[in-house]
Amino acid sequence: MQTAHTIQSVGIIGSGTMGHGIAHACALAGLDVVLHDVDEGRLEHALGQIEKNLRKAVQIGKLQEDQVSPALARIRASTQFSDVATAKDLVVEAVPEILELKQQLFRQLDAAAPAHTILASNTSSLPISEIASVVNNPARVLGLHFFNPVHINKLLEIVVHDGTSAECLAASKQFGETIGKTCITVKDSPGFASSRLGLCLGMEAIRMVQDGVASAEDIDTAMTLGYRHPMGPLKLTDLVGLDVRMHIGAHLAQALNNPAFEPPELMKQMVSEGKLGKKSGEGFYKWP
Repeated sequence: MQTAHTIQSVGIIGSGTMGHGIAHACALAGLDVVLHDVDEGRLEHALGQIEKNLRKAVQIGKLQEDQVSPALARIRASTQFSDVATAKDLVVEAVPEILELKQQLFRQLDAAAPAHTILASNTSSLPISEIASVVNNPARVLGLHFFNPVHINKLLEIVVHDGTSAECLAASKQFGETIGKTCITVKDSPGFASSRLGLCLGMEAIRMVQDGVASAEDIDTAMTLGYRHPMGPLKLTDLVGLDVRMHIGAHLAQALNNPAFEPPELMKQMVSEGKLGKKSGEGFYKWP
């Protein structure tokens, strides 16, 4: 297993919101990135979003213009799984929250990736121990839970299962620092720390809207001004995606045997109507 200073190349599986955000953060920090997706169109869109976000950072004075082109040049997009699975120090999967899908990917990575490669999942709620169970050497598996938008949010939740090696954890912490994140280490348990607390608040906020207690805007204002949260729970739900949070909530309700995490009927209705939040243009708010 590698030491903390050797992560120089990163493979990312999935070019959606989280995947291209991770690619952005890694490339800007000087790491070589292979961004993989099975769909060429999604990859093109992802690269366009990364460039858009980099140029916006220049406009607001967060980056210099001469940082943009080198960062983009460090990202190689590929539809070939073999490109991301070989000769990498770290591979992070950012695919949908389906345990069987993630296990299938980790079986493939276990067979194709070099023995020194750290294998990480960006899951926000699924058990890392079950993902690691399909790998011959579970010591190299952990969770790297990034937060949206990845290129702005400073938190990285590192999730370790009982078999994660100390070397793997140390290298991952160093990686987090390299890309400008503040790392917290959490034991593998349902919802980890962030999702467990955040989902409970979010589901209760949706129930309050459902019951007519207050509008989404007023509930969010209560939390941003009254509790100094940077964003209200309903706007955050829109940003993450109602469908994503609904699946996580259903999983946590069962795993923790706690009805507080059960998706409210309003949430289920909105998802069935395609009101998924920012990515669909409408959720609890309108997103132009």
